[in-house]
Amino acid sequence: MAHKSDLIAEDIEAYLHQHEHKSLLRFLTCGSVDDGKSTLIGRLLYDSKMIFEDQLAALEADSKKVGTQGGDIDFALLVDGLSAEREQGITIDVAYRFFSTDKRKFIVADTPGHEQYTRNMVTGASTADAAIILIDARKGVLTQTRRHSYLVSLLGIRHVVLAVNKMDLVDWSRETFDAIVADYRAFADQIGIRAFTAIPMSALKGDNITEPSANAPWYEGPPLMRWLEGAPVEDIQQDKPFRMPVQWVNRPDLDFRGFSGQIASGVVRPGDRVKALPSGRESTVARIVTFTGDLPQAVAGQSVTFTLTDEIDVSRGDILATAVSPPEVADQFESTLVWFDDEGLLPGRPYLMKIGARIVPVQVGEPKHKINVNTLEKLAARRLELNEIGVCNLSLASPIAFDPYAENKDTGGFILIDRMTNRTVGAGLLHFALRRSQNIHWQAMDVNKAARAQSLGQSARVVWFTGLSGSGKSTIANLVEKRLHADGRHTYILDGDNVRHGLNRDLGFTEADRVENIRRVAEVSKLMVDAGLIVLVSFISPFRAERRMARELLAEGEFIEVFVDTPLAEAERRDVKGLYAKARAGELKNFTGIDSPYEAPEAPEIRIDTTQVSPEEAAEQIVKRLLG
Repeated sequence: MAHKSDLIAEDIEAYLHQHEHKSLLRFLTCGSVDDGKSTLIGRLLYDSKMIFEDQLAALEADSKKVGTQGGDIDFALLVDGLSAEREQGITIDVAYRFFSTDKRKFIVADTPGHEQYTRNMVTGASTADAAIILIDARKGVLTQTRRHSYLVSLLGIRHVVLAVNKMDLVDWSRETFDAIVADYRAFADQIGIRAFTAIPMSALKGDNITEPSANAPWYEGPPLMRWLEGAPVEDIQQDKPFRMPVQWVNRPDLDFRGFSGQIASGVVRPGDRVKALPSGRESTVARIVTFTGDLPQAVAGQSVTFTLTDEIDVSRGDILATAVSPPEVADQFESTLVWFDDEGLLPGRPYLMKIGARIVPVQVGEPKHKINVNTLEKLAARRLELNEIGVCNLSLASPIAFDPYAENKDTGGFILIDRMTNRTVGAGLLHFALRRSQNIHWQAMDVNKAARAQSLGQSARVVWFTGLSGSGKSTIANLVEKRLHADGRHTYILDGDNVRHGLNRDLGFTEADRVENIRRVAEVSKLMVDAGLIVLVSFISPFRAERRMARELLAEGEFIEVFVDTPLAEAERRDVKGLYAKARAGELKNFTGIDSPYEAPEAPEIRIDTTQVSPEEAAEQIVKRLLG
């Protein structure tokens, strides 16, 4: 199978040692549909002798059955593994393949060209050191070529090959090649790709893949494989300041405490001063521990365990960094966000951000703009949909250590996770910390929440009533407040309709506006609890994520969720305000229960079945819970 080496026969251990210590280059192929990405990778695997005999036999059989080369070997079938890909002759998923030569090991990502699979392309590009952008010599620079080139630039890939493929179909015309290169260079200058290597080739025929082609005597540059073997990527991360996200606090016994992780950038040695972030505490590296023994130094890409000379607090998700040039620490950022999920971004909704080994709650602000990746236009947007890219502000629940993505991908790149489903819904790049994140600080006060509640003689809390329109939330909340007031308690009702007359009068009823509606009310409720009040919140609040966000703003036991459970048919029968009738007639859009979903609570503290109990009985049940 593998590439031939004289060392295999002469000294197998020397060969294995050489293979183990080869550098690794990760690269991706991208471009428009049918530019020959999969064929190119198949050809690289074939020419580097990385195909088993049974694989080759299967490839020959598949080429006759579903190939596109009239019975000849169809190299694209080596990587187009999904049945849908083979049937359509396109790439859908990201396919990763390993191969090696005498000089280097490679992992190549074959990424799809279709616009609806932009998220797949971003996934493949996120770990790449280099990119091969293919262009069909017959078609020239296309819209998808521009889009993928923009994404390559956005993700910070600086080693780029412009592979002008299928040159055999234009009779190896130098004029055609030069025109394509000039056209691409004009676009590349706009998006920040300052240098690239253009190679004329035929992936199917093998021209300029591993050896120079006699069909292009006018081309004096390297063939593709020689370029891949010589691309200077090994030391880039080592030249940057030391960073290591802590993945594990290693405590095998009482006498050992180490911090394990993979070094993201830089070089570190015993005796170096390091800083743990975001806490900012400093110490000195005592040992660099590995399974095979201590090391005199460790470099980017190595997985190691550090011990420190001082007992400082370091947890999973923290970053150990050089004390001379540490990363910034902040909790608000500007970022570029690529949206992956079928359900669009809802500004204000709480998500989880995973950056390095740290996971922290985050809220995404309304996009400043989204980017048309085909034309590079900046367009107004209130949300992002699947495969869209926009610039957004982020607000985190706690500070994190970071570097701008342009300086360090590992400490500046992140993913967003849906808190309810655990789906990865987006990926992003941090640009910079917002100035207000450093300039605004929490002002400590001598009179606190406990003191205010004690002076009022009560336990402050939020009673959150949720349910369909017409379920009876406001009626029950009003009765509860009357009972509490008669008992001398200090209360306030935040009612959905009333709040929309003032604080939230600028909001409509789209999903994004509903999320913002609840976010504002939750923050007001928190302030009122801090004042020592019992706050009764009566809102439809249809989404679990926002109710969970409201709960997490408060201390344990301060949030009581009351599900006023009324079947849709019963709520519609009551319809005191005539809203359901308008919604059914199409006069009222985004109405909960009709054309907008209601997500019922899964584990409310109190559930009121309004078909079984009266509002008075429901209020009595709630008051007993509060006064206990």
